[in-house]
Amino acid sequence: MSVRTDLAVEMIDEDAASLPKGIKRKLRKSSACSITEIIVTDAVAGLRIGKARGRYITVETDRLSASPEDFDEQVANIAAEIISLKGSERKTALIAGLGNSDITPDALGPLVVSQIIATRHLRDVLPEGHELKQLNRVSAIAPGVLGQTGIEAAEIIRSLCDSVKPDCVIVIDALACSDISRLGSTIQLTDTGISPGSGVQNRRKELSETTLGIPVIAIGVPTVVDMHTIVENITGNPPDKHLPNMMVTPRDIDKLVERTARLIAYSINKAVQPMLTIEDITALS
Repeated sequence: MSVRTDLAVEMIDEDAASLPKGIKRKLRKSSACSITEIIVTDAVAGLRIGKARGRYITVETDRLSASPEDFDEQVANIAAEIISLKGSERKTALIAGLGNSDITPDALGPLVVSQIIATRHLRDVLPEGHELKQLNRVSAIAPGVLGQTGIEAAEIIRSLCDSVKPDCVIVIDALACSDISRLGSTIQLTDTGISPGSGVQNRRKELSETTLGIPVIAIGVPTVVDMHTIVENITGNPPDKHLPNMMVTPRDIDKLVERTARLIAYSINKAVQPMLTIEDITALS
């Protein structure tokens, strides 16, 4: 089927006894979420599923639009996955929230960035001995979209990397999926970077280690699925080519984006500042 999805886990047959050569799958579970890791080790195998070589970690949990009782554990799980992708030795980071803050399904990135604890400037403004001077250097930006700024997000971020010189970049963006049950219940993390807008066939310049020269961790949540994909999944047949297509989003998308942004922001803050507790992050963000 010619489904449209950004999720690597949806490109793999869950019922298959074995995977194609060059693709591995690992499963792990905690009391807060279940995690599927797809590892693409061969470029040719990656082409078969439309993914570059690298790691794709899918975190599945309860409805993200609800307020979970195990929020702290979810944060710990996701932070651990971020650290495993970026490496614990990397101490400085640039966090970039992609998307259009004026369009709710696309506002995830900017909302995450608004809750990131930016610390790059603290060592220069705080007195010696201040406890916050021990924090790792973190910068954050929401570069907007091409239609708002006339500048590609990748161009802005590349220029910032030349100036700020982070050890890694963490980008957050809204994604598209093919299975409506994954809307609002899935988070994908990958070390392969991202092409902003690809989920809605508006692909912009790539953000990856190849283009920036440093590791790029992409974090995304599916907030939309296109109607043609829904029809094809339900009927097993491609839709009439004359049938207008549209993007479908959950009814509670406002709560979904707001609460998911909080979860991802806390997880990133914890991953880049391991010394901070949840209480510390709440007080500082």
